[in-house]
Amino acid sequence: MNAPLVPPPKAADLPSAEGVTPVMAQFLAAKASQPDAILFFRMGDFYELFFRDAEIAASALGITLTKRGKHQGEDIPMAGVPVHALEGYLARLIRQGFKAAICEQMEDPAEAKKRGSKAVVRRDIVRVVTPGTLTEDSLLDARGANRLAAVALRRGRAAVAVVELSAGEVDVIACGLEDLGAALASFRPSEVLVPDRLFGDESAKAALDGCGGVVQALPQALAEPVGARTRVERLYGVASLDGFGAFEECEVSALGLVAAYLETTQAGKAPALRPPRRSGDSGFLAIDPATRLSLEIDRTQRGERDGSLLACIDRTVTSGGARALAERVARPLRDPTAINHQLDAVEWLLERRDLRRDLRDGLKGSSDVARAVSRLALGRGGPRDLAAIRTGLSIAEGVAGLFPPARDPLTGPPARIAECLDRLTLTPEVGRLLAELTAGLVAEPPHLARDGGFVEAGFRPELEEARALRDDSRRVVAELEARAVAESGVAFKVRHNAVLGYFLEASAKAAEPLLRPAAESPFIHRQTLANQVRFTTVELSELDAKISQAGQRALAIEAETFEGWRRTVQTLARPLQAVAEALAELDAHAALAAWAEEVGAVRPEVDDGLCFEVTAGRHPVVEAAVKAQGDPYTPNDCRLDGSGSACARLSIVTGPNMAGKSTFLRQNALLVVLAQAGAFVPAKAMRLGVVDRLFSRVGAGDDLARGRSTFMMEMVETAAILTQATARSFVVLDEIGRGTATWDGLAIAWATAEALHDRNRARTLFATHYHELAGLETRLAHVCNLSMRAREWNGELVFLHEAAPGAADRSYGVQVAKLAGVPPAVVARAREVLDRLEGEKQAASSLDDLPLFAVAEPPPPPPRASAVEDALSGIDPDDLSPREALEALYRLKGLAGR
Repeated sequence: MNAPLVPPPKAADLPSAEGVTPVMAQFLAAKASQPDAILFFRMGDFYELFFRDAEIAASALGITLTKRGKHQGEDIPMAGVPVHALEGYLARLIRQGFKAAICEQMEDPAEAKKRGSKAVVRRDIVRVVTPGTLTEDSLLDARGANRLAAVALRRGRAAVAVVELSAGEVDVIACGLEDLGAALASFRPSEVLVPDRLFGDESAKAALDGCGGVVQALPQALAEPVGARTRVERLYGVASLDGFGAFEECEVSALGLVAAYLETTQAGKAPALRPPRRSGDSGFLAIDPATRLSLEIDRTQRGERDGSLLACIDRTVTSGGARALAERVARPLRDPTAINHQLDAVEWLLERRDLRRDLRDGLKGSSDVARAVSRLALGRGGPRDLAAIRTGLSIAEGVAGLFPPARDPLTGPPARIAECLDRLTLTPEVGRLLAELTAGLVAEPPHLARDGGFVEAGFRPELEEARALRDDSRRVVAELEARAVAESGVAFKVRHNAVLGYFLEASAKAAEPLLRPAAESPFIHRQTLANQVRFTTVELSELDAKISQAGQRALAIEAETFEGWRRTVQTLARPLQAVAEALAELDAHAALAAWAEEVGAVRPEVDDGLCFEVTAGRHPVVEAAVKAQGDPYTPNDCRLDGSGSACARLSIVTGPNMAGKSTFLRQNALLVVLAQAGAFVPAKAMRLGVVDRLFSRVGAGDDLARGRSTFMMEMVETAAILTQATARSFVVLDEIGRGTATWDGLAIAWATAEALHDRNRARTLFATHYHELAGLETRLAHVCNLSMRAREWNGELVFLHEAAPGAADRSYGVQVAKLAGVPPAVVARAREVLDRLEGEKQAASSLDDLPLFAVAEPPPPPPRASAVEDALSGIDPDDLSPREALEALYRLKGLAGR
């Protein structure tokens, strides 16, 4: 969901507060504090919306638009939603990219009346709901992360800070400007914060366009490093960030934007966040947005999860594990040591089928501890979140018990699993919390704490007393009545009215002994009527007060109990989040092991070389689809080597349409993703020298909104590959140059292949229908030809889906047209034209004679930059004080005068 880069509305654009009623003045004041959000204004059992907010909500939500009162002679538009249905309406608004501010009643209307009959109930904004700050289960995808990102640029460096508020995770990555788009796309943020100064920056705009999130502009001042550092320290409650690591200025700026936004949207409530995890630009495989879309890594090109690589391999049994697996696939590692640690964990569980089965069975009942902790820390959680924590901690104890206690480095769990088991060991404080929740929280608590009924019977004696009075007051009154009769000998009856409350009533004659002045009696005379006399006792008076307040007292005691548990969870947020993270990681490891066993995947050999060698590789998604139809999948080998060995580093792949060229290209790119994500790969064997950047230009698409044709988009993406690919990169290209005239397209494809071979030196699969490119095998030292085989049998075309050495002899385009159902007359005419064209081609000059493909003279070297240009390139105007700027100007003037 991409929002246009348009600055938000300002408070000055709001209706005037002149002459409005006190309530409407209150609404406008709240609206002025959040002018770009739709304001839900609590009025009793409804949230009301007014003015432009009402019109937007009526259109977006399909609710009734009405009117209430006048403003400057015009009707005030109004719409409303019931309080109990708020979450459903919020979900629909957020999915459409809106922000919503919740303005609650902060006191009971009865309290407001004490200040005067015209007093207005005090209200305040308690939260701003945005796409990136959701925490409610009803608004979130349980198996997908919901992230808020912020982008900052400082001194030629870019940074992306990302927080998943619902789970408390914080990441920050610093990178070069060229990798900003890939870094953003790897997180798939729902919302992106940018300083308003970046709105005019084309490179930043290109990165934001591909990230998929709603873009929010914030004042540039919030990204200034000094103020940003102070806000981040305040967010974490620390005096210095040094304990979290040495941050670059751009990282501090990005984190400062996040901190400022959270302070505003959470109305001052402190979320439970883990320390920022820093990952430099060398920590993860860079995959730009176009490549992610082309390879359908976590979403298909239709934007759906089903059909993607992630959906194909996901065997997780918990929501946290699903999110952990998604992160691994979205952000594959680049360090061979870290990758092999992940592979060790998968292999260890793969070899222990019984343990893996027990582990997965134990995890199936787990709850989402991380999100429960986050909601409770922000004051939005309820008793069911406490139950989720109880369940998660109980399962953590059970899971830890499945593993042998000995930690023998030779036979025990590998490092990544051992780390998880250490985090599953509950601290004494967490153990006490679990014991309290086990003893004090009912098995199936209600959703809201205000409803009560979630504290277990017998946990708090004073609560049991209040409940007994509330639920069984008749029995308690009857017992007291019986005791009064026994003590006095008078036939008392307990009665109740609104004036006296509970009292003892007897006939006038029976009560005579109790009215004698000399008598000492616990019975206190209250009222004499014609035929009855009414008494009370100290016990009855106390009981009267207790019964009348019992219901409220029971709710108050439960609320107090809940708040105590909530504060404990907030205090223990870090160790609780560590338990949640360990459970999720174990689930992800076990899921990859289960998938590997299911499909016959093998462990890849990953090192720091430049080899790419796959034996009998298979496309995981296509194979699953083919097998579902009962058909076999044809595996293929692929070998590339960028180290300068006898093996080629660039393969020209030819063959007819529908023969499997695109599948072959994507297959090998996805094997890179799987291997570096620490997963096994569907192949007989694979050896991979770790890849730094993955590029894929497969398939066609346009960008009409920006005036870019399919061919233009192809050239933009090709340009990005040629300027960013390195000798450690992996590139797959399909049909470069097809969107223009034949000779133009051939020239572009030829030159691109030469550049990838000579300058970028990247491992490359280059699919094409320009059979002339097969000649590069004899011209360039590290090029080989592969072709996807097809055969004609009895006039029909049969695709073998095999990649074999050598170039294809023909394209079989006319046969494919026939298979597609093109009318026979058109197919016959196409054959005639093809025969004529092929005859003319044979008579034409050879490719070697064309000046286009003659060895080009090297271009003249670019002119050397002047001293003034050199000096200017080292100046960042945003980092200069006025005095420094003046000094720089004098220095430039001196250089220009030489």
